[in-house]
Amino acid sequence: MDLSYTPEEEAFREEVRGFLAENLPKEISDAIKYGTGLGKDGYLRWQAILNEKGWLAPNWPAEYGGAEWNAVQKHIYEEEAAAAHAPRTVAFGLAMLGPVLMQFGSQAQKDYYLPRILSGEDWWCQGYSEPGAGSDLASLKTRAVRDGDHYVVNGQKTWTTLGQHANKIFCLVRTDPDVKQQEGISFLLIDMDTPGIEVRPIILLDGTPEVNEVFFDNVRVPVENLVGEENKGWTYAKYLLTHERTNIAGVGYSRAGLESLKRIARIEQSGGRPLIENPHFAARLAKVEIDLMAMATTNLRIISRAAAGQAPGVESSMLKVKGTIIRQEINDLTRRAVGPYAMPFASEAVAGDNDPIGPDYAGPVTSQYFNNRKLSIFGGSNEIQRGIISKVKMGG
Repeated sequence: MDLSYTPEEEAFREEVRGFLAENLPKEISDAIKYGTGLGKDGYLRWQAILNEKGWLAPNWPAEYGGAEWNAVQKHIYEEEAAAAHAPRTVAFGLAMLGPVLMQFGSQAQKDYYLPRILSGEDWWCQGYSEPGAGSDLASLKTRAVRDGDHYVVNGQKTWTTLGQHANKIFCLVRTDPDVKQQEGISFLLIDMDTPGIEVRPIILLDGTPEVNEVFFDNVRVPVENLVGEENKGWTYAKYLLTHERTNIAGVGYSRAGLESLKRIARIEQSGGRPLIENPHFAARLAKVEIDLMAMATTNLRIISRAAAGQAPGVESSMLKVKGTIIRQEINDLTRRAVGPYAMPFASEAVAGDNDPIGPDYAGPVTSQYFNNRKLSIFGGSNEIQRGIISKVKMGG
């Protein structure tokens, strides 16, 4: 297996670097680099730039306006984008719903929704998790009852990421409560402006409302908004989750985080010397770098197989587990390196404002540390992934 890049792939990397250097606005990259918050307008601005280039939907076929990149090209772009502090595109429409509609949606749904995802007219959010249905998603209780040409939806979704920005939500709903859990679920497309929908923010530790609760009270949804067949939604949900887990290991973002950590450790002092020379800190830094190198090699092996037409197997679960552990370790080491400046704002009770009190690189550290605790959970918790690995290993 050849893990080296071809001349064509290296040329593509240079093209990506040139494009990012010329087209990525500094205020956008600074917002990502320093954790000051990008906002909806910033994401839409960057996605419009990518769309004009034809790079917004790398995994879409060209007939729908996608870049139709292979696995190696996607990997190269993700590495370079992370190094340049480019925002990740909002995945819900582009990487999740889009592929589901292409595979299972009606022609009318494809013709209407896919162009609006690319143009930014529609900002989608995901209505999957519920207060009593997270990892055990099949136990969801949000009901959709057929009433003529509409479904009437009642229930609640939670952890709805960026739901405050969305004008559309794709939901798993229970349409048949009398069959096996997985067999009574349907996949609905719902306009967030429909009467009966209420969005309530969940304030996180860093003070931001990244996630939300969404309540449905007798919400009427046209039957034509059903994707595929009624009660077949679990099949579509599993298909979507395979796309959600794509690149969840985040090799490029781990590399960018590691380089940032090294820069900080060369600046911060321990006992009058740069922290990077502290034996205990250096040992942890070396371990996470070795783990990242090993994971990157495994990732390249999987990409090489994908380029040859082979579907990834249990390796994707291995990458998910190891990748999230590495990213969390980098976050923890960065927090320790920055020390007291890791809490970027003075107490409002004391200072009365939110002026930064440390170096600019300290601003996003605490927010990233707490926010990335979720990496162990979403896209299939690490415990679930370890179960998958053990079953394959034991031949179960």
